[in-house]
Amino acid sequence: MSDLFDLKLEQELKRSAPLADRMRPTTLDEYVGQEKLIGSGATLRTLIERDELPSMIFWGPPGTGKTTLARIIARLTRSRFEQVSAVSSGIVELRRVVDEAKEKRKLANTRTILFVDEIHRWNKSQQDSLLPQVESGVITLIGATTENPSFEINGALLSRCRVFVLEKLTAEDIKKLLERAIKSPEGLDGKVKVDAEAIEFLAYIADGDARVALNSLEIAAKALKISKRQVLKIEAVKYALAKTHLRYDKTGEEHYNIISALHKSMRGSDADAALYWLGRMLEAGEDPLYVARRLVRFASEDVGLADSQALVIAMNAYNAAHAIGMPECNVILAHCAAYLAKAPKSNALYTAYTAVQKDIAELPNEPVPLHLRNAPTKLMKELDYGKGYKYNPAFKEPINQKYLPEKLDGKKYLE
Repeated sequence: MSDLFDLKLEQELKRSAPLADRMRPTTLDEYVGQEKLIGSGATLRTLIERDELPSMIFWGPPGTGKTTLARIIARLTRSRFEQVSAVSSGIVELRRVVDEAKEKRKLANTRTILFVDEIHRWNKSQQDSLLPQVESGVITLIGATTENPSFEINGALLSRCRVFVLEKLTAEDIKKLLERAIKSPEGLDGKVKVDAEAIEFLAYIADGDARVALNSLEIAAKALKISKRQVLKIEAVKYALAKTHLRYDKTGEEHYNIISALHKSMRGSDADAALYWLGRMLEAGEDPLYVARRLVRFASEDVGLADSQALVIAMNAYNAAHAIGMPECNVILAHCAAYLAKAPKSNALYTAYTAVQKDIAELPNEPVPLHLRNAPTKLMKELDYGKGYKYNPAFKEPINQKYLPEKLDGKKYLE
C-alpha cells in the first residue's frame, strides 16, 4: 500500500513540476545537443556504454543539460544517484551521502554517483573533503559548474576528474525541445497551438538556455488559456519571456571574456564591435566606473603617444560617468569607446614601461648619478651632490647631459 501511495505521489509531483523538469529526457537518444560528447563514438558516450565512468566535471552555461546528463548516466549505469547543491549543502550533507554510499556498496555492491551542482561554490576545504571518496571509489563524482574549472576547482580534485565542456545549445536545438514539449503528453500534450514565428523567436532569444525556453513557453501557454485565445503568438511569448537581463556574471568568466572582447575590438579599430561589447556589459548591470577605468587604461596602453588627447577624453568620460551614473552615462562611455577604437594606435609606452619593469626586477638598484642628486645641505654639496648639473632652461643650445645610471647609459626604452 505504501509503494502505491509513493508512486501516486511521484506521479502527482511530476505533473505539477515546471515544464522544463517534466520534459527531462531519460535516455541519450532523447537528449538534445552535445553531439561531441554523447554522439556515436564520442568519448563520454563510449565511457558510459563500457561502464567505465571516471569522476567528472561538467562545465557549461546554464540550461545546457548538465543535471539531465548526470541523471541519464546514473540510470544507464544502474548507479544510485545523489544530488546536492553546493549553494545550500556542506560537509554534513556530504558525510551523510558518503556513509550511505559505503553502506550500499558493502551490502549490495551498488555504486553511487554524487552530483554536485554549482560545485565551484564550495570552498577549498569542502572540495578537499571529496578527495578521499573520489580516490577510493566510494563515490563517482559529477560536478557541474558554469565557471572555468581551472580557476574555481582545486587542482588536486581537478586532476582526479575528467572535464567535459558542454556547449551552449543552438537555436535549432532549442526549437526541437520546444516542438517536443508542445506535442508530448508530459508537456502541453498538443492542446496548445503555437505559431511557428513564436517558436522561432523563443528558440533564438532563449540564448541557448533550454530551461528558460521551456518555462517561458509554459507561462505563455497558461496565459493563453486564461485569455481563451486560440493560438499562441509571438507577442505572448515576448511577454512571458520578459527578458530583463543578459547572462553576465560580474565576477565570473563571462565578465572577463566580455571586457577582453571590448579591449581587443578597440585595439582592432572596430568601433561597432566595441559599442556592442560595451552595451553587453552596461545593459547587464556592470559598474560603469569599472568600464571607465578600463577605457582610461586603454587610452595610454594602446593609443598612447599616437594621440595623447585620448587620455584626456577617457578621463573626462570617467568623471562624467561618476557624476551622472547609469543610464545617462551610457552614451558618454560609448563616445569614449568609439573614439578610442577610431584613434591611431601605439603601444610604445606600454612596451617601454614593461622593459623598465624588467630591468628593475632583474638588475641591481643603480645609484642616482651625483649630478642629478638634490643638494639641500652643505654636507651634500661637499659630497658633490648636484655638481656639474646643467640647468636646461639656462642654455639656448642643446645640452649633452646623461640622465640614466652609468650601467644603463645609452639604454633605449621608448622607441
